[in-house]
Amino acid sequence: MKGDIIVVKGGGDVASGSIQKLHRSGFRVLVLEIENPTSIRRTVCFSEAIFNGEMSIEGIKSVYVKNEEEVLSAWKDNNIPVMIDPKGVYIDKLKPIAVVDAIIAKKNTGMKKDIAPITIAIGPGFEAGKDVDIVVESNRGHNLGKLIFSGYADENTGNPGNIEGFTIDRVLYSPCEGVFKSNHKIGDVVKTGEVVASVNGKNIYAKIDGLIRGLIRSDTLVTEGFKVGDVDPRVNQINNCFTISDKARAIGGAVLEAVMISRNKFNYEN
Repeated sequence: MKGDIIVVKGGGDVASGSIQKLHRSGFRVLVLEIENPTSIRRTVCFSEAIFNGEMSIEGIKSVYVKNEEEVLSAWKDNNIPVMIDPKGVYIDKLKPIAVVDAIIAKKNTGMKKDIAPITIAIGPGFEAGKDVDIVVESNRGHNLGKLIFSGYADENTGNPGNIEGFTIDRVLYSPCEGVFKSNHKIGDVVKTGEVVASVNGKNIYAKIDGLIRGLIRSDTLVTEGFKVGDVDPRVNQINNCFTISDKARAIGGAVLEAVMISRNKFNYEN
C-alpha cells in the first residue's frame, strides 16, 4: 500500500468528485461520515456504502469499514474506505498528510488548520489562512474551483443551479417536519403536479416535467424546508443521474491541485 493518506470529511456528491480524483491520483483516501448521511444524489455518493456495504461510482468502489484493520484492507484492495466518524478520531490515529472538509455545510463544523500538514475546505464558512490553508470556491460561475489562499469563498446564494432555465422549481423541499416517504427512485420520469413523495402525509409535488436526479432515502427524518430531491428537465440525459456532475469534477480538480501545491511546498520546507 503506497501513497500518502488523505482524509475527506463528507462523502456526498460534491465530495465524491474530489474523492474520485484523489483516489485515481494514487492517494489513500479515507472518507469520514455521520451515521445517517442525507445525500440527495445518492447514486453518485461514496457515502452510500454506509447503507449498502459498498458503493461503486464510475468503476471505483467504496466500502463501509468499522476499524483501522478494515481501513488498511480496503486500501490493499484499491477500494475507498468509508467510516462513521463525525468527530474525526481517525485523523489523529492515521496522521494523514491532508484533511479535506467536503461536508458543504456552508459553515465550519469543527475544521482546524493544525489537524494535518495540509488542510483544505470546500465552499463558504471557512477563512483561508486561518481555519484552513486553502478554500475552494464552490459557487457556480466564473470562479468555480478557484483556490483561495487568503479570505473566504462566496457566501451561499441559496439559488439552485440553472438547468434549461429552471432553478428553484427543480428542487423538492419538505413541507413540514416529519418522516420522508417516497415510492419513486432516482431516474424516474415525473410530470408537473405529480406526487413525488410525502412527509407526515403532506404531499410533495413535481413543479416541472423531468427525471428525478436526486432523492433522499425513505424513512429519513426531515425538518420543514429540508431539501429532499431535485428534478432535471433533461429527460433524455438519464445517465447524468449515475455519473459525477460537472460541478463536482471541477471542484475535485481544484482540490487535487490544492493538495499537490501544498504537498510540494510542505516537502520543500521539511
